[in-house]
Amino acid sequence: MTFFDELKTVNAQSWERYCDHEFTRGLADGTLPLAAFQKYLVQDFLFLIDFARAYALSIYKSHSLEEMRKGLEGVKAILDVEINLHLRLCERWGLTEKDIENAPHELATLSYTQYVLETGNRGDLLDLKIALAPCVIGYGEIAANLAKVPGALDNSNPYAEWIKEYSSPEYQEHMHGAIAELEGLAQRYLTDNRRERAHKIFKTATDLEANFWQMGLEG
Repeated sequence: MTFFDELKTVNAQSWERYCDHEFTRGLADGTLPLAAFQKYLVQDFLFLIDFARAYALSIYKSHSLEEMRKGLEGVKAILDVEINLHLRLCERWGLTEKDIENAPHELATLSYTQYVLETGNRGDLLDLKIALAPCVIGYGEIAANLAKVPGALDNSNPYAEWIKEYSSPEYQEHMHGAIAELEGLAQRYLTDNRRERAHKIFKTATDLEANFWQMGLEG
């Protein structure tokens, strides 16, 4: 069992609520209301900006060039890949990059981004990467499962592009790299005394991710 498997097992209820949410099921079968997805997408764009800052913080928290390079890879993946996906989808509804950047932050967005950044500022690189894990690893796991749903990747599904992006070989490689990095950090820095803290960080971040889906639905 990897450290990431341990985190999921200890927090199985929170992880299931996040991965098997009404929002994600609606992505797979195309029944998610478009307004819910649009609200989520704009808020996720704002979230990703702070997520990139969190990866930049991971460079500062790093103790080796290898760790710094992994932090840089995370920044580039967000700014060069994920942000572009959001912009492409938003452009279809006439929303420009400036429109999205100037959109007000929902409380669910602020709560999540502030938690990740504060966790990283207070703790070390392991704490920060645990707080990042539900997003960077969870999206890959969720999309891989959604891609197996019959019709999920069909052109008739308005959310097929989102699923394809996060289930793509490129993102799956990025996801497995994050799992491996988390494992390496745990081997170096995790002690029995801080294991409970690690579990709590993961649970809080996972619950905030589930709240993010719910925010989209309630919109």
